[in-house]
Amino acid sequence: QVQVVESGGGLVQVGGSLRLSCAPSGRTFSSYAMGWFRQALGKEREFVAAISWNGGSTYYSDSVKGRFTISRDNAKDTVYLQMSSLKPEDTAVYYCAVKGRGTGSPVSEYEYDAWGQGTQVTVSS
Repeated sequence: QVQVVESGGGLVQVGGSLRLSCAPSGRTFSSYAMGWFRQALGKEREFVAAISWNGGSTYYSDSVKGRFTISRDNAKDTVYLQMSSLKPEDTAVYYCAVKGRGTGSPVSEYEYDAWGQGTQVTVSS
C-alpha cells in the first residue's frame, strides 16, 4: 500500500518562500512521475507542478510558472516544491501525488493513483 506524506506547509507573508516535501512509501519512488496539486477553499483541485521519474521533465501551471520549482531526490525518495514570491491566491491545501503507469498527461489529476492528506499553505497580506 502506497503512503504519501507531505510536510512543510505553514503561514507565510506575501512575497515569502516556503518549501514543501513529499515522501511516498510502498512503491519504487524513482520509477514514477510525481505531481503537486492544490485546492483552495470553495474551489476545485488544480494542477500545480509535476516532474518525470528521473527529473528530466517538469511541468507547471501558468499561475506558478517562474515562482515555483519542483524537484526530486531519488536517493532520498523525496520530491520538493519550492515556492517563492508567494501571493494570497496561493493559499490552499497542497497535495502530493504519485502518477500511475499510464501515459496520460501529468497535468491531469486522473493520472495519479496515490495521494497524500495535504498540507495547508496560507499566505497573509
